[in-house]
Amino acid sequence: MPNYDYECQKCHHRYEVFQSMNDAKLTDCPVAGCDGQVKRLLGTGGGIIFKGAGFYQTDYRSSSYQAGAKAEGAASAPAPAAAPAPAKSSD
Repeated sequence: MPNYDYECQKCHHRYEVFQSMNDAKLTDCPVAGCDGQVKRLLGTGGGIIFKGAGFYQTDYRSSSYQAGAKAEGAASAPAPAAAPAPAKSSD
């Protein structure tokens, strides 16, 4: 949900409101004793924030690069410990 800037046409009070894009525009000034009308201001807005996977430079590498990176990662990972051999029972 975006932030919107409003300014009162009477007292010139400026404020910011966090509201849904589907909400109606505000019309009344929130300052006590002022009955002025407010106007939504045009602004540049905030920057886009990407969250999650898929927005990094390494996500768009070629398949040969990704295969090499996997092989390098596997080579540098510690080897798993060998499991002990099962004991034989003498029957």
